[in-house]
Amino acid sequence: MSKLLVTLALCLSALQVFADGADATYDRISLSVAAGEEVTNDRIEATLFLQQEGNDPAQLAQRINRAISQALEKARDYPEVESRSLDYSTHPVYRNSSIVAWRVRQSIGLKSADSGAVSRLIGELQQTLSVAEIGYTISPERQRQVEAGLTAEAIARFRERAELIQRKMGYAGYRLVNMNIGSAGGGPRPPYPMRAMSLKAESAPALEAGSQRIEVQISGTIELQRQ
Repeated sequence: MSKLLVTLALCLSALQVFADGADATYDRISLSVAAGEEVTNDRIEATLFLQQEGNDPAQLAQRINRAISQALEKARDYPEVESRSLDYSTHPVYRNSSIVAWRVRQSIGLKSADSGAVSRLIGELQQTLSVAEIGYTISPERQRQVEAGLTAEAIARFRERAELIQRKMGYAGYRLVNMNIGSAGGGPRPPYPMRAMSLKAESAPALEAGSQRIEVQISGTIELQRQ
């Protein structure tokens, strides 16, 4: 008999805990807000390359390395432009399952907030190199600054909506249960692919920055309180 009473007591205790847990989440409401801004791209990035074919890969490598070194030296005349060497590759060229030549290619990358300087530099480098792609993006510094402001704005909107729900539902207050903050936008714009042959011996390309939308989203759960 005593064992039966103990078992019943444990069951009632478990039911009470379950009921208390259900009551604790009964007045919870999930909501989400967002704040966004159109931001002008403030950084330009370009990739240029030199590619040659021949029978001697060692000689090809020497010519390519020499030309790339000269291009990077020329880029140093533009201190506002960040330049660096990129990928280097050597591949055999096949014909009828036999190697008939070698193809060597190397690229350099340009990056700057001064699109005019990049455009002028590209115009000079096109005497030797070909343009693979040009694209605009938002600099990390600018993106962090914009996201900080948008986060503050989104939090204010979240609080405003939570207070509105609390008042209209007839509750005395609310408490925050959880909150998630995320952001979207600000990545690189799709680059402008360039046909290498069409850019040879031409003037510097005309470049337009454009803009992107950066958005901060907040989702969370509040618990309405009667007192």
